Amino acid sequence: MSTRRDDPAPGSGPQAPSPSSMPARAFGAPRHAAVPRMETVRVTAPDLARRAAMERTRARLVFAAGFFTLLFLAVIGKLADATIFRPLHPREPPLALVVPDPATPAAPGEHIRRAMITDRNKEILAISLPTAELYADPREMIDTADAAHKLKQAVPRLDEAQMRERLASARQFVYLARRLSPNEEMAINTLGIPGVYFQTSERRRYPLGRVAAQVLGGVDVDEHGVAGVERFFDDRLRQGADPLRLSLDVRVQAVVRDELLAAMTEFQAIGACGIVMDVRTGEVLAMVSLPDYDANEFGDAPPEDRFNRAVTGMYEPGSTFKLQTAAMALDSGAAHLWDQFDARDDIKIGRFTITDFQGKHRWLYLPEVLAYSSNLGAAHIALTVGGERQRAWLGEMGMFRRIGIELPEAGLPIFPPVANWKEVATMTIGFGHGIAVSPLHVVRATAAVANGGLVLRPTLLAEPSEDGAPRDGTRVMQQATSDTMRRLMRLVVTDGYGKPADVPGYFVGGKTGTAEKVGAHGYKKHTNVSAFISVFPMNAPRYAVYMMLDEPHGNASTGGYSTAGAVSAPAAGRVIARIAPMLGLFPQTDDAAAIQASLAIALQPGHGTPAHGTAAATRPETDRGETGRGEAVHALPVHVEPRDQRHEASTDPSSRTSDVVAVPPKDGFAAPPKDGFAVAAQ
Repeated sequence: MSTRRDDPAPGSGPQAPSPSSMPARAFGAPRHAAVPRMETVRVTAPDLARRAAMERTRARLVFAAGFFTLLFLAVIGKLADATIFRPLHPREPPLALVVPDPATPAAPGEHIRRAMITDRNKEILAISLPTAELYADPREMIDTADAAHKLKQAVPRLDEAQMRERLASARQFVYLARRLSPNEEMAINTLGIPGVYFQTSERRRYPLGRVAAQVLGGVDVDEHGVAGVERFFDDRLRQGADPLRLSLDVRVQAVVRDELLAAMTEFQAIGACGIVMDVRTGEVLAMVSLPDYDANEFGDAPPEDRFNRAVTGMYEPGSTFKLQTAAMALDSGAAHLWDQFDARDDIKIGRFTITDFQGKHRWLYLPEVLAYSSNLGAAHIALTVGGERQRAWLGEMGMFRRIGIELPEAGLPIFPPVANWKEVATMTIGFGHGIAVSPLHVVRATAAVANGGLVLRPTLLAEPSEDGAPRDGTRVMQQATSDTMRRLMRLVVTDGYGKPADVPGYFVGGKTGTAEKVGAHGYKKHTNVSAFISVFPMNAPRYAVYMMLDEPHGNASTGGYSTAGAVSAPAAGRVIARIAPMLGLFPQTDDAAAIQASLAIALQPGHGTPAHGTAAATRPETDRGETGRGEAVHALPVHVEPRDQRHEASTDPSSRTSDVVAVPPKDGFAAPPKDGFAVAAQ
């Protein structure tokens, strides 16, 4: 208890009052209004303790407030520095913006995505997207069974039993999952399982799905190319260079696939193939093989869907080869336009028989041989040229080697050895039997016939320049021979079996080709490969269009026939009508009559008809029946008789039968191991 401070201490004597003990009064106030100068206040010990604790708490609060104030100021300063003064850029820009500089090497440890693949118009065909891979170190885990169960709950597509087995191993690194999506990665990361890690990876995607699936090919889980251009350009794509620009045009590709699929469905074919190529540069604008598959599901696609009929399949070309027979005969001088060839009776050589279905049974002029697609006439022309010269011609056309396009799947043609290239082989190969080549071989050879006589290497790479200037090639015939052949190809469409392919204003030229397929025991009756090869416009050739149906079946619209003129030529015409405007070509209708007149040629030309100055018009007739090296051959007589004014080709092509020849395969000629393909691909 406290005491008054002005009380005298016990035992002390009287003291003088101190000023502080004297009453205090206001100035001028009476004495009785005075009040004591001090008051008595009693403070207990607990009160003093509480006051001391409050003072300490207040000091601590002031210190904490100051600390948090400094902390918030630091955070605000850091944010201002990172967002205003020195903003940070993302470590990896969006994939579409990543265009590595080929001249700048990658830094050590830097991850480079596989380069994109685009079409000629820079539409993306293949692109690599970032993804993650899940791996673990089992030694860092507490409960591997529980970890596997939690991972399964987070990502249901994972195999819990497989993960449990892998996590139970003594290794320090095990893969658990590949190609995780960002959502899956986040779901696993929120589990907080020790010993589980992610590593950056990528996944190849094909945005257009089935478009050019066999051409693009695919990659394995490590992003290594395993088929198609992905494999051929694997090193180029893995170096992180600029996008690989192909010659394909997705618009043209889509049209060809659409028309092929419609024809394949209508005529119940087991497969189909379509090609569009620039005859001046060799660029392939479209390559379609049906059936196809979604390129994103490459690993799950069956082999028959991955089979590329355009370059891997080897088929007997049938009557499309008659263009080669006629061109080599005219260019070498072995035959002339006005020459006639015996098509009256079948040709029998031993057990072999060559025949025309619904033939004319008369002598045919050379233009008629092509227009009517006569096997007998083509056999006589080939025999007149000779086997050695025929082999040399086909060799220059590249018929004995792989096509050379940027696809690893390109197959090797099948042809008789020199020792077996006898008289019967010369005649049958003259109309496209006894030899098997890919459809792209036929397209390249036909392009050479139409472009002035230059054989070009087909390519899937877009030309650096956009002017479409002709490329250098190997000359195989004179320009004048090519000019004459263009007129003959146009004749096939105006007066022959190729009428359904004609498109007004585009002056289409071409040739039908129907060949029976080879089976395990010879040719299979009524099982055809029906193809039509065309070039347009014939007055200034730009593009070749090839359409083929594998084992089509005729219907009421074709009179039951499955020949090329009935099933493939109409599809080619529809393709030309649709893609020509896309490619900047419009129908020439104003001067159509003049152009057609410049391309016209008579079915039955008179003796000495000009052939645009070809060697056939100037070479002495004594050269016929000999090879280029003086080898004598069994030359068939060339007959000249008064012109026949009947134009049988003006009738409806659907009323005619196929130009297929019923000749069994020659002994020793390779047959396919699997029924359903014309010739086994190599």
